[in-house]
Amino acid sequence: YACYAIGKDVQAMKAVVGEEALTSDDLLYLEFLQKFEKSFIAQGPYDNRTVYETLDIGWQLLRIFPKEMLKRIPQSTLAEFYPRDSSANH
Repeated sequence: YACYAIGKDVQAMKAVVGEEALTSDDLLYLEFLQKFEKSFIAQGPYDNRTVYETLDIGWQLLRIFPKEMLKRIPQSTLAEFYPRDSSANH
């Protein structure tokens, strides 16, 4: 949820300074925020996904970021889950 919180901060900053003033990292957080809200949080009342499907969505979203930016996730966890379908992150 740190990425989400940073994304919200970037969204607020964008409203003040404009998108042109954002860094490339800021733009990644903004992309994460938008996709997180659309595909993770906004699960409809009739959407029935498993815990595994939810985790897969979470990893797809985290793959927006280069592995080096995901410093709060243990390296062993990144090694196991980050590479999966990494070509389909956008």
